[in-house]
Amino acid sequence: MATIELEKLVKRYGKVEAVRGIDLEIADGEFVVFVGPSGCGKSTTLRMIAGLEDISGGTLKIGGEVVNEREPKQRNIAMVFQNYAIYPHLSVRQNIGFGLYTSKLSKTDKDARIEDAADVLGLTPYLDRRPAALSGGQRQRVAIGRAMVRDPSAFLFDEPLSNLDAQLRAQMRIEIKRLHQRLKTTIVYVTHDQVEAMTMADRIVVMKDGHILQTGTPTDIYENPVDVFTARFIGSPSMNLIRGKRGEGGVQPDASGDILIGVRPHDLLVGDDGDGSGLKLSGTVTAVEPLGPETLVHLDIDGNAVIATAPAKLIPAAGSTLSCRAAAGNLYLFDAKSEQSLGRS
Repeated sequence: MATIELEKLVKRYGKVEAVRGIDLEIADGEFVVFVGPSGCGKSTTLRMIAGLEDISGGTLKIGGEVVNEREPKQRNIAMVFQNYAIYPHLSVRQNIGFGLYTSKLSKTDKDARIEDAADVLGLTPYLDRRPAALSGGQRQRVAIGRAMVRDPSAFLFDEPLSNLDAQLRAQMRIEIKRLHQRLKTTIVYVTHDQVEAMTMADRIVVMKDGHILQTGTPTDIYENPVDVFTARFIGSPSMNLIRGKRGEGGVQPDASGDILIGVRPHDLLVGDDGDGSGLKLSGTVTAVEPLGPETLVHLDIDGNAVIATAPAKLIPAAGSTLSCRAAAGNLYLFDAKSEQSLGRS
């Protein structure tokens, strides 16, 4: 296992700076997820750690040693790609063991590693099959198994679940998390899916435009986002934002106000008068999403698209008018100009 340290790490493509001097320390055995929109620099950062991209500036350390100039095979890391990168003409057994062919291990030791990895990943019954006979989830397990048998210091995952359907993605999230708990190896995982980040990570790294905006546990980032981008990127559905102002009675909507009031849809409850405090809103229903245990209600509130939550059996008609309320303590405040957090209200 190994620590990974990024010190002022930079990647340039000509005059374009894709990664802009980021600093990060990843602890031994930690599961860290880089998350952000396409083009934010997360995959480029992962590829620099792997040695697949040259480093334009700064220092990269693995296990306390500078590896800027080392080839990928000298870094003792294993990478799992989005497209599986397994060989269709080889069996599952041959694919898993492919990285061991040039090792000095005995055939007995190689076979033992392959069979151990297959057992952990539930692939033992499929060892003699070709990839064409496997499901997408099983093919991804083969790719993970090929990485496992090398016994790397760290695993790097580059959007490994993007090609799977929703049900398989949910299943594979759990399997990768269990694998980490069993192996206790350092994992760096890249995704654009905030659900993957929230459910899998020990720590999330939120990136935008080549910068790290915030790092923290999933709970830290969800509860205490440092800016509007992070607040809206983490959490599903996205946080509602309404321009407002502060007054003696708390905050209130105001189109010319100097703050942005944020409230998560699950905290904005339809028809909840409560004790009368907090943020009260009223708007026109534009769409409804019945989800079983609850209903998401889309509202137009003075030109703002807002999502609120209603009880499961309440299905309001489009065009009707509804009121909703968020209790005090569930409101996030941001400076309207800088979009930086001003704390909770």
